Amino acid sequence: MDVKRDILWRVYLSFVGIVVLSFLVLGRAFYIQKFQGNHWRNMSDSLHQRFVSLDAERGTIYSEDGQMLSTSIPTFDIYIDFNADGLTEKKGKRFHENVDSFSISMADFFKDKTAAQYKKDLKTAFNKNQRYYPLKKKLNFETYKVFREFPLVRQGRNKSGVIVEVNSKRETPFGLLANRTIGLSREFKDANNAAKKQNVGLERSYDTVLSGHDGQRLVRYIAGGTAIPVEGSQTDPVNGKDIYTTIDVNIQDITETALLRMMQQCEGPYGTAIVMETSTGKIKAMANLGRRSDGTYWEDDNYALRVTEPGSTIKLATLLAVLDKGSSTIDEKVYVGGAGRLEVAPGKVVVDAERHSAVELSVKDCFAHSSNVGMSKLAFKAFGSNPSEIKNYFKKFHLDTRSPIDLMNVPKPTMAPLSTAKGEAGLGNMLWMSFGYAVQVSPLHTLTLYNAVANNGKMMKPYLVNGIQSNGVVTKEFLPTVLDENICKPEAIKNAQDAMRAVVTEGTARKALAGLPFAVAGKTGTAHVSDGAIKYAHGVYQATFVGYFPADKPQYTCIVVIRTKPHAASHYGGTLAAPVFKEIATKLYAMYVENKNASLYAAKKDSAKFFYSGYTSDIKNVFQTMNMSYKDSSSNSNWTSVYAANYQPVMKQATVRRQVMPNVRGMGLKDAVYLLENMGLKVAIKGRGKVAMQSVAPGTALAKGITVILELS
Repeated sequence: MDVKRDILWRVYLSFVGIVVLSFLVLGRAFYIQKFQGNHWRNMSDSLHQRFVSLDAERGTIYSEDGQMLSTSIPTFDIYIDFNADGLTEKKGKRFHENVDSFSISMADFFKDKTAAQYKKDLKTAFNKNQRYYPLKKKLNFETYKVFREFPLVRQGRNKSGVIVEVNSKRETPFGLLANRTIGLSREFKDANNAAKKQNVGLERSYDTVLSGHDGQRLVRYIAGGTAIPVEGSQTDPVNGKDIYTTIDVNIQDITETALLRMMQQCEGPYGTAIVMETSTGKIKAMANLGRRSDGTYWEDDNYALRVTEPGSTIKLATLLAVLDKGSSTIDEKVYVGGAGRLEVAPGKVVVDAERHSAVELSVKDCFAHSSNVGMSKLAFKAFGSNPSEIKNYFKKFHLDTRSPIDLMNVPKPTMAPLSTAKGEAGLGNMLWMSFGYAVQVSPLHTLTLYNAVANNGKMMKPYLVNGIQSNGVVTKEFLPTVLDENICKPEAIKNAQDAMRAVVTEGTARKALAGLPFAVAGKTGTAHVSDGAIKYAHGVYQATFVGYFPADKPQYTCIVVIRTKPHAASHYGGTLAAPVFKEIATKLYAMYVENKNASLYAAKKDSAKFFYSGYTSDIKNVFQTMNMSYKDSSSNSNWTSVYAANYQPVMKQATVRRQVMPNVRGMGLKDAVYLLENMGLKVAIKGRGKVAMQSVAPGTALAKGITVILELS
């Protein structure tokens, strides 16, 4: 009995213990479910789902006439996961069966390794179970299409282990042209593996506009590592907007070519040339060429914004200041001596670059023949008692502040102290400043001042962007802006214009600009450089010419600045910079200047501008049928655009790439519909005639099935 009771007691005790434990488990489960459920469910979700970024398409930068200057194209980085189930199953049977044919295909197509080398590298990575083996990087779309059909790859990601990462690469279709002004957009990884951007030029100034906003999507990972989107959790990316610049591709090409030719001839370290539309301040061209170690030139820095001592081109500011103050008149005689050097103030000797035969020169001639002695004497007469007063005029001419151009990190001009207190060298600095030293300004500052004189005293803000568009709709427009209605008295402006014309007709630019069939006004400048590591003893000069044309009705103002190599035989503004200006001005006058004298040219100007696009063979057939001569630059492309240049039709290749919206402006309806529908797009039509507007901007990345609205006129 005692044994039985003992056994029963133990059974009952065990039963009670099990019941109590069961209640504890149930209670704990209830507590977790009721009070901690959200916490553990969120933790589970964090292990099996995550947000992935949806990249926004970066906007495109266009020229004023709608040609792409900078756009994004997709690139593909290829990796292989050798631990993928499809490759490891059955002891790697699939890999071993395909590695030979895959290696041969890689070697035949890319031609960078032999098939044996490819096979060896792939087998080594397979044996090490590499999860992220880099195979190829930055493939373009056409190459990637071919790669997808290689053995093993065509079996799909799960079986081949091939991982494809799609990135975006910024391209400038015109290469060198305005490359530094347009800038670049480059992403890189810092030391902490964080994504960073390196942007310059317009790409940097308008980065927030071009970038758009990335979207995100919540995905859940299931067996095999496949990501499944979670419905209702996606935020679509907002693509970047497009920038339409003031740059004219033809003017930029003319400017870049003329500057490059002279840079190659003189072998200088760098040069810049800018063309501005006189009445508006639009920058039509900005060329910046720096010499590389191999002797070639590239747009490596924005020298148009670099502040340096300008040399004699600053004499325009001195002339305007003394004329506006009334301390001198344009015909007043100035004693300059005959020795080429003179003490213009007590203890202050100034030297001319060239001796003048005349002992006296008029104020106009002092400017035309670039007399340092004459201009410093005028400055001493006007500001000798108070050298700081000249600073007020420089401020009035906007030579003391950063240029308001729509770029970032624009350098600020510098000016030597002008105080005469406690023995400071204010008087000497003012005198050197009057002919281009003791002050540092950029070529763009100088151009803006000369443009104001060409514009009868009205100073315009220089700018590079006409407007911003989103999907073909203008969201913001930038109009010409007046910085100052009158920078000085009208009489002073008129006298300065006459003096600038005298520079070309009888002064320092007479020989360089002889034979032009139109009037030009401007100024040469030659500065002996002492800047940073460069000292006067190195014999480096900066040659400049800045002017406008036609002088009687200015339409363009242009500056050319060339830094010379040490002890260069030719280093004057009249021999280096002026010939570049002449080439630019001659071509622009022939192609663009309105109301010119047509009798100077054999060909008559076509009264109608035109722009057409279409199938190349059809366009050529029309020209041949009508016996019309034309210039063919279509490069055997299937699609061509036609425009007027120098009174002659020019056929130019129209870029058409898959999954990128083409420019169909100027096309007939048949060609436009054929092209777009073959790209998988739907087309809606408004109006009659040829295509004038398209709802999707050229260069936009496309997806099949979207609708493009074409407006005809």
